[in-house]
Amino acid sequence: MFARIKKFPLVRAFYKLPGFVWFYHFLWAWSSAALYGYPSRHIFVIGVTGTKGKTTVIELLSAILEAAGKKTAILSSLRMKIAENSEKNRSGNTMPGRFYIQRFLRRAIKAGCNYALVEVTSQGVALNRHRFINWNMGVLTNLHPEHIESHGSFEKYRKAKLRFLRYVTARRGKIFLNKEDESAKFFSDRLIVFNPTLYSRKSDEVLHAMPSDLQLRGAIDEHAFVWSDFNRDNAAAAIAVALKLGIDIKTIAQALQNFRGVPGRMEFIRRGGITAVVDYAHTPQSLEAVYKTLRAINSKSETLNSKLICVLGSAGGGRDKWKRPEMGKITAEYCDEIILTSEDPYDENPAEIAKEIEAEFLDVPNSKFQTPNSYRTILDRREAINKAVDLARGGDTVVITGIGSQEFMHFASGKRIPWNERKIVEDALARKR
Repeated sequence: MFARIKKFPLVRAFYKLPGFVWFYHFLWAWSSAALYGYPSRHIFVIGVTGTKGKTTVIELLSAILEAAGKKTAILSSLRMKIAENSEKNRSGNTMPGRFYIQRFLRRAIKAGCNYALVEVTSQGVALNRHRFINWNMGVLTNLHPEHIESHGSFEKYRKAKLRFLRYVTARRGKIFLNKEDESAKFFSDRLIVFNPTLYSRKSDEVLHAMPSDLQLRGAIDEHAFVWSDFNRDNAAAAIAVALKLGIDIKTIAQALQNFRGVPGRMEFIRRGGITAVVDYAHTPQSLEAVYKTLRAINSKSETLNSKLICVLGSAGGGRDKWKRPEMGKITAEYCDEIILTSEDPYDENPAEIAKEIEAEFLDVPNSKFQTPNSYRTILDRREAINKAVDLARGGDTVVITGIGSQEFMHFASGKRIPWNERKIVEDALARKR
């Protein structure tokens, strides 16, 4: 939007005025709420924010609410769901602006939905997209460095999350914080007068509600949800909210038992003894969590010396360049084979991005990735996936991270190409068989 506005000299002058951008988006938020009759006053709205896990928490919570006989609406990076109707979120934003959210809430009310579950991003908060919504609950999953370039610092990123939670409390909404996350104290200290609920995957309520089989079942059934630590954190958030809403433990436990995961989030594909995993992980913390989980699954495998073959890149366009060497360090520590590739390079050179990832390979103690010949760089992502599958043998796991369920890959000058990571992996496995 602003890229087009700034082409006009007069408007560009206003754009540079202090506070203009803030006021511009504030005005959009107010006008859209007024146009649709302030719909959040007539539906129970739950906002989920955090660095990772937002989509999974929302899907878990929706499954629990529906098991309790409630109608839900979802607005997330993955999809827009209103009652039984669901479609991909093709807006290009996890938290779309202008009239999108208010229109979504109005449609949810007309469909008879009891609850609206909305992903709340720090960038959306910075653009006032959370305003003029009566949030009944606000959930924080965790906090790790991300979007540093767009916010200016980690402190500003964290303040954006805090701003949303304070906005919830100003409307007498309830706050939920992850006790196991290192950021919990920062937020609880600043929100203590509002008595936030601290949830934990180690609490008795969560342990009673979780499925009895807490093994990493994805090693056996590609359709099973993998109850890794980070997914237990996600479940703990959903359980805490559900309990506050008065849903009984038996209903919660049944919903979790039947939950089958989220597309592009630890999505397993098994063919001919080879396991492939498609995951959206694109931060150092989420990448390490995925690798640790898959290492644990491989350790339970009956196949000796099973390998973890990793395909990864990092988004371009100036997005959090600091994380690239960190991701390289983690990859060199956990993976047996590495293929560096493109991941939404935008206007950056994919080869340069790959070099920034591999820069830390040498700093990992006892790493075998000490020379350029010890790993591969294949910038064509489809070719990289095919090569990874070709390298795999029975019992091995191929993990492809960064894109997940995205429908497009993004290149320079606004170019984008259709993309279906799961289909590409399935085709590669079929050819190998």
